[in-house]
Amino acid sequence: MAGIAPIAPADALVLDYVRTPRGRGSAKGSLSGHTPIDLVIHLQRDLARRNALDVELVEDVVLGCASQVDDQGGNLARTATLLSGWGERAAGATVNRFCASGADAVGQTAARIRAGDVGLAVAGGVESVSRVPLFADRGPLWSDPATVRGIGSIHMGVAADLNATIEGFTRAELDSYGVETQRKAADARARGAFARCLVPVPADAHTRGLDHDELVRPATTLDGLAELKPAFADLGAGGQDAIALDANPVVDRIDHLHTVGTSPAMADAAALLLLGDSAAADRTGLRPRARIVAAASAAVNPVIMLTAGQSAIDMVLARAGLTAADIDVFEFAEAFSAMCLRLRRDLDAGPDRLNPNGGTMAMGHAFGATGAILVGGCVEALEEREGRYGVAAVSGAAGVGVALLIERLDDSGARMP
Repeated sequence: MAGIAPIAPADALVLDYVRTPRGRGSAKGSLSGHTPIDLVIHLQRDLARRNALDVELVEDVVLGCASQVDDQGGNLARTATLLSGWGERAAGATVNRFCASGADAVGQTAARIRAGDVGLAVAGGVESVSRVPLFADRGPLWSDPATVRGIGSIHMGVAADLNATIEGFTRAELDSYGVETQRKAADARARGAFARCLVPVPADAHTRGLDHDELVRPATTLDGLAELKPAFADLGAGGQDAIALDANPVVDRIDHLHTVGTSPAMADAAALLLLGDSAAADRTGLRPRARIVAAASAAVNPVIMLTAGQSAIDMVLARAGLTAADIDVFEFAEAFSAMCLRLRRDLDAGPDRLNPNGGTMAMGHAFGATGAILVGGCVEALEEREGRYGVAAVSGAAGVGVALLIERLDDSGARMP
């Protein structure tokens, strides 16, 4: 078609995307009886079924996972793939870049496709916080006092309050964003925005099932959030504020403003994207939905920490020669309200472009899976709005961040003019 740029042979194409619902990340959550491997296997089998996929064509499965211990240890990507009926060919790898792990798994796999090293692969992430709690790996970053003080590795919630203090955001502004993301998530769920990607997890004799995102709270109001107490003040008073201020004296105090209503809720979930080059799309007979144009990883001061995702956005846009004004959808991990308000202000990303279907504060943050959910959600939001470019980005512990630039393809799988 005249005027439409063709797909290059080694473009990294998104052929499909599936995810589980996000369950409450506690023993009360509906997915707590399902192991992380169970969740991945469930998605692998659905991905193969819905696409009539010859699984012998899949060369690798790469998963992000932030706490690789106990139920999430031992390279669960390889283990799940062997148990899923996918044969022995796909090697399997599990990567860890904290909360950005899922995004990094997708970005690394896309880069290998662009380089010609892989033709067809699955990338995504998984986390069962109910079974493997935050900090369960007891890494020195959280458990060794000398390391904590040497790096200034404070709790993410204290870092969020530090950022809110630096930026001058008020409690009312933070609460307002918390209500907004809940409203958008509830609206999206009600109109079936996730119907294509969502794969319900069935119940069996021993476990509960789940067919929707369990953490959404449609009745959230400003008055209700205003009654909540600051969530991280006690941690701050217990020594975290002193560590932060000693390591990075940008301000002389930390105002503790974030609550459970303006913080990401912990969740259990898994997500997978089927990625391939143009030859793989031809072999499988699948129409490419999008292409992953570029990815970037960033690092910032480990105390400020949560600005790295936005820094990665700046990097990936610069690499592609685009600006924030060119982006139709920003899927940004809601690592606390302050970081979303900062991104919105700096990139002029209003409510229609920033997390249009709600985010992790409303639907849950399943650490290793979140980045993959954001990439897939970005593709679907672009399709729903008929946009062209989107960005998915996540900030993680110790000041790391990852961003991916995504271009939606037209109904024939071609690039738009």
